[in-house]
Amino acid sequence: MPWLKGEALKQQEEILVFKQVLQVPYLYSAGPVVSRFLLALRDEQKLLGIKCPKCRLVFVPPRSTCGKCFSDLSQWVELSGKGTLETFTVVNYPEPIQPAKTPFILGVIKLDGADTGLPHLIGEAEEKDLVMGMRLEPVFQEKRTGHILDIKYFRPVNKDRA
Repeated sequence: MPWLKGEALKQQEEILVFKQVLQVPYLYSAGPVVSRFLLALRDEQKLLGIKCPKCRLVFVPPRSTCGKCFSDLSQWVELSGKGTLETFTVVNYPEPIQPAKTPFILGVIKLDGADTGLPHLIGEAEEKDLVMGMRLEPVFQEKRTGHILDIKYFRPVNKDRA
């Protein structure tokens, strides 16, 4: 402020900083479509997709509207859970919101019968053993709660387990 001089100018330039921790608790509704998907994971260890009646695309995770033609979606499809690894990365830096301790592998799995990829953790495999196109299957948590992490991770399909 040009009209202030000397000590008054110094007082106006002082910047005060206050430390305050904000807590904003809230509940988030998954909605009817994603709730059905999560309940199938929790209660039946099943992976469901949702199919568009017009363009026939199957979405996993499911959504209420087709991303291609904007049709309303309501036709559920049960999937085997097995799929193909489309891509992956190794996460080496820790963040509080991450679902696993570093390092961990995060991949995109295109489930059999689905047209979209599902990002998820990869387990029981080393980075050197992973190749795009390899077959994966889900491993479910012992205790499930209705969360995407009810699938503990996807692991390579072993012919001895198949």
